[in-house]
Amino acid sequence: MEYSRVATVSFSDLTLAQFVERLSSAEPVPGGGSASAVAAALGASLISMVASLSTGKPKYAVYEETLARCQVLGQHLATEFLRLADRDAEAYAAYSAALKLPRETEAQQEDRKAAIRAAARVAADAPWECVKACTQLAVLAEALAGRSNVNAASDVLVAALLGEAAARGAAENVRINLPATGDDIYGDTMNQQVDSALHDIAAIAARTREIVLSGQAQEPEAE
Repeated sequence: MEYSRVATVSFSDLTLAQFVERLSSAEPVPGGGSASAVAAALGASLISMVASLSTGKPKYAVYEETLARCQVLGQHLATEFLRLADRDAEAYAAYSAALKLPRETEAQQEDRKAAIRAAARVAADAPWECVKACTQLAVLAEALAGRSNVNAASDVLVAALLGEAAARGAAENVRINLPATGDDIYGDTMNQQVDSALHDIAAIAARTREIVLSGQAQEPEAE
């Protein structure tokens, strides 16, 4: 598979138009895993934006600690999600390369099988990291709901929804790689962890939506 362009250029170095063009091409990377991570990066950026729009305003002074934390962590997560977009593409490239290993002899077949299993685990672990990071994104969105600029309340909800959608997309990229690992115990454990994370993220996003739509201010976070 042609991968040199992706290997030498981080997706974060591309313009949005360039990334979208590459995503729509016949090349297998970037794919759904990277797209999910980029969507989450947009959600994390909204967290920082809303926190910035609320900081320094007397009306939201009581929430200053929450706003400062969300601004910093939102920026950190946005960078992390872009890194995970690259990692997902790299993991798939390694898995694709393993599939193309020679299998003419019995020894080659065994080496290929081992390489595929190892690469499949890496390809599952990469989007799993994205799912876990989406939990952090959802938590930040909930923290801002009712504690930030009311004119940006919809942006808080969009951040939560992007986080939930990204988590679900990344989760499917975890699951599709599990059978190829050849490890049923690992697969079962990972499926349980993914299901638990998605349940938590959905619950947090639902609470965020409820708070935003209520239009009610929330008490400051407990220290």
